Amino acid sequence: MSVLAASVNVEALIIFAFVLGLTLAITYWASKRMTGSDSFFAAGRSITAFQNGLAISGDYLSAASFLGIAGLIFIFGFDGFLYSVGFLVAFLTVMFLLAERMRNAGKYTIADVLSFRLNERPARTAAAAGTLTVAAFYLIAQMVGAGVLIQALVGFDFSVAVLLTGVFMLCYVIFGGMLATTWVQIIKACLLMVGITIMSLFVLGKVGFNPVELFNRAERNTTPESTFSLGPGTFLSSPIDTVSLGIALVLGTAGLPHILIRFFTVPDGKAARSSVVVAMFIIGGFYILTTFIGFGARAFLGQEGVEAAGTGGNLAAPNLAQFLGGGEGTFGGDLFLAVIAAVAFATILAVVAGLVLSASGAVAHDIWTSIVRKGKPQSDKEEVTVARIAAAAIGAIAIAIAIIGGEGLNVSFMVGLAFAVAASANFPALLLALTWRRFNTAGAVTGVAFGVISSIFLVIISPKVWPGADAEGGLLGFYDLANPGIISIPLGFFGCWLGTMLGKDETTSERSFDELYVRSETGLGAEGSVLAPTQVPDRAPATV
Repeated sequence: MSVLAASVNVEALIIFAFVLGLTLAITYWASKRMTGSDSFFAAGRSITAFQNGLAISGDYLSAASFLGIAGLIFIFGFDGFLYSVGFLVAFLTVMFLLAERMRNAGKYTIADVLSFRLNERPARTAAAAGTLTVAAFYLIAQMVGAGVLIQALVGFDFSVAVLLTGVFMLCYVIFGGMLATTWVQIIKACLLMVGITIMSLFVLGKVGFNPVELFNRAERNTTPESTFSLGPGTFLSSPIDTVSLGIALVLGTAGLPHILIRFFTVPDGKAARSSVVVAMFIIGGFYILTTFIGFGARAFLGQEGVEAAGTGGNLAAPNLAQFLGGGEGTFGGDLFLAVIAAVAFATILAVVAGLVLSASGAVAHDIWTSIVRKGKPQSDKEEVTVARIAAAAIGAIAIAIAIIGGEGLNVSFMVGLAFAVAASANFPALLLALTWRRFNTAGAVTGVAFGVISSIFLVIISPKVWPGADAEGGLLGFYDLANPGIISIPLGFFGCWLGTMLGKDETTSERSFDELYVRSETGLGAEGSVLAPTQVPDRAPATV
């Protein structure tokens, strides 16, 4: 059984139209409330903790989470489930180390935190480079994924699917800013949870609501040559690869720019911390249900469904939805498939909108306002205009690369690279800026450079990416890690330490650490906080 469509899926088109109409109406509503850069980048800091928790869930739970993890569990079993654990545990790092501190210390972007106590131009340049690198690889991966999935689920041509996804995504960002993006993410999170809950109930209903019977049936429904197993070692062949992947997932989430900027949308640090708790409950529930979907696909579709599930098993969940609805060609099967297709489409739209917004903020707020204009006074209108132009340019480039690269573009490589760069470059610099008194500009620049270069190099030479390399050793013969986190993350921290030790001793940086520490821990002086002085201008950045 396969959902690979030879013609347009009419039911899916109707539901798609409804979802798009709803999100475009929200974008129009948000555009009428656009009053300046604070509204465009941070939704006027008016989002409640619960709303932001839903939005974080919508931003974080990508198509790779919904379809990819279910597919990995369907094909590999236990090893696929490890991804769920890594993605969920990651938010403990975000909650305890960054959420409240980021909200109190920054304004719109990651670079605001670094530039508070470091030399502004190099610090912002390094932070913007890390942000744009992560956003670029993640965005292109999502666009390619959108094309492949919509082509399979609806019947559109790959190029048309990518173009439509990009156009609607740009509408949300350019016209509605963060407010529209937030509500698109909230709607997506609700649709996703409703859809996966219904699917899970249907799956469990077929085994008498007995999860043990589900796992047993999944194990029985395999063949000797199958890669599926309830034990470890089918996908992640070595313990060190498992540890490396886990570290990258846990620390990479704490360096994803489109997740971190969500903390600037709430009124204070307490709301930022509370929103992470809400997100953890939603995301935790989602991954528990994804487990039922993955094992359910194996139990009911069996080994013969592997080919129909496509590369990486991405179509296992839609195929299962069609089966649960009564099978291919039935009204119930096609309708349930259409609903899951619409949920997958909404998932992609919400994630790419957040990525483009974070990238446009880096260009407009960090590069244009602070570096090109050197922080000289300008109108809010100018900064928002630059952000909209940047969003359009970034979106157009991502669409072009996705279409030119086509379906054969290595999506796994780009997603792995995005997490590796986020964990190796963004996270060390942010954490040390907030916690290490001696940390200086040279340390930030060196750490980001070490993290970006090492993660890109190690992913490129990995056996899963380098053309013609076998799984035994890859390009160098001895390096066989699928994810470089266990090497590149320590290199990122080492770069921060080395640059700090060799760089000029910035007494201004050390002196401003106390101010940043108090602000990050208490919220005194934070942007938009009720504790902040009402007429005090922005603090001038420290200089070397």
